[in-house]
Amino acid sequence: MRKKVIAGNWKMNMLPNEAIEFITELTPKVKDTKNEVILCVPYTDLFYSLLAVQETNIHIGAQNVFYKESGAYTGEVSPKMLKCINTEYVIIGHSERRQYFAETDETVNLKLKASLNEGLKPIVCVGETLEQREANETEKVITSQVEKALANLTDEEVKNTIIAYEPIWAIGTGKTATSEDANNSIKQIRNKIKELYGEAVSEEVIILYGGSVKPENAKELFSMSDIDGGLVGGASLKVDSFEKIVNFDKE
Repeated sequence: MRKKVIAGNWKMNMLPNEAIEFITELTPKVKDTKNEVILCVPYTDLFYSLLAVQETNIHIGAQNVFYKESGAYTGEVSPKMLKCINTEYVIIGHSERRQYFAETDETVNLKLKASLNEGLKPIVCVGETLEQREANETEKVITSQVEKALANLTDEEVKNTIIAYEPIWAIGTGKTATSEDANNSIKQIRNKIKELYGEAVSEEVIILYGGSVKPENAKELFSMSDIDGGLVGGASLKVDSFEKIVNFDKE
């Protein structure tokens, strides 16, 4: 049975002292959960956050990575650099990276392979725009993104990759896909993985839902058959709301 994973994406928020305070306050509230708890923090918070989570059940991830090991790439951070300070997870291909920073399916694939080679655990984001949704292209778009992201990976590498389905029209808008719609899209992703890598692999891959996940809708979403947790944006910036999402199964 797949474990539930709750990952917070802080985006460009939180200074190091705020990160430490947040983790200190969150730690006792989530210490008994059986779910995987991840905070994906800005680069400047990584070192401090990694120190703060020692001897806790909270894991730390970065929000982006480059696919080269080193070189003349001003402003970029390599998988090796993340790994050397014990970063565990990394978000790849978030819609905001695609929208504002020219991320493509091809660079997502390169970053994914480079991260896996360094032992990082990637969280790969896919999702459709409102226009694509209204044109009934959701399945076509998300399965194509998944296929291109996972190109030339081994079965084991795919098993170690988390997919996050984030409908772009629901990110930061307050709009949420219905639990049935979200589950259906995630089933389509799982079926594509099954087609590419077989049923055994597809049943092991953790697929999250992201898009205005809140304490009010977390339990309903995460109780669906194929949704294995969430990639949480705004609600991960407040301890009380994030704690309730992590502990959705305790109420």
